[in-house]
Amino acid sequence: MATLDYTRLDRPDISMNSFYPRRNWTDTPPGAQDHTIPVGPDVSLSARFFPADVGTASILYFYGNGETAADYDDIALWYNSVGVNFFVVDYRGYGNSGGSPAFSTMLSDAWQALDYLENMLIGGGFRGGLFVMGRSMGRHAAFELAAGGPAGPATSIAGVIIESGRPTLGQFTRGLPPEEAGDFQAAYREKVKSISLPVLVIHGEVDTLAPHQEAAAMHDEMASANKRMLTIKGAGHNDLLYRGITEYFAAIKEFVTSGQDAVDGDK
Repeated sequence: MATLDYTRLDRPDISMNSFYPRRNWTDTPPGAQDHTIPVGPDVSLSARFFPADVGTASILYFYGNGETAADYDDIALWYNSVGVNFFVVDYRGYGNSGGSPAFSTMLSDAWQALDYLENMLIGGGFRGGLFVMGRSMGRHAAFELAAGGPAGPATSIAGVIIESGRPTLGQFTRGLPPEEAGDFQAAYREKVKSISLPVLVIHGEVDTLAPHQEAAAMHDEMASANKRMLTIKGAGHNDLLYRGITEYFAAIKEFVTSGQDAVDGDK
């Protein structure tokens, strides 16, 4: 699969109208660890790690637009409660990160965050499988790692979870000539279709920002032979945890546990 050149989407007018960065950081919660990930000259990303157990799975998490890593201080405990080590990383310009956000660096930074986390887990003696998860805008980083380039996905990833996502570039193509925007969207959909890793899709039944039918079609079209879709009844784009937190985390636990069993079987 050819690698797409996303630098055309880094135009200042596109970034200004697509990203909603928030500066937000909190004191390190008990049991958590704060990390700094260098991604460029004088630019680093802030990240926070919530360990559960060295023998269990870990999730590299990319959040939705307007959120920050510190917003997950409480939610991370739910991941820990189902036996998941939770690592959430800020984008450039978000949380306590330096720089300014742009589409292409959001994707390239995802690779550096993955590399950083892999080394951290190995150095800390963590033995569980590694999963990537993207919520809403975070789907772009998750798709990038799960689909990869010509060589395929990141070999360390055991599976991908997409919450409130769909297989489009959304507003990141606004302002481009219609033909160019259409070419980008078509190529991006093919990229998402190519994902062959185990996949869990979680989506709200009445999501108006990312319609459920688009997420369902995405799930059906993915190349993965091991995929599941959970629909949260009555939920929109931002209230899935409020509407169905028990089934949400039960699905994640089942997904990473089955993936962990596969990882253990390969050892």
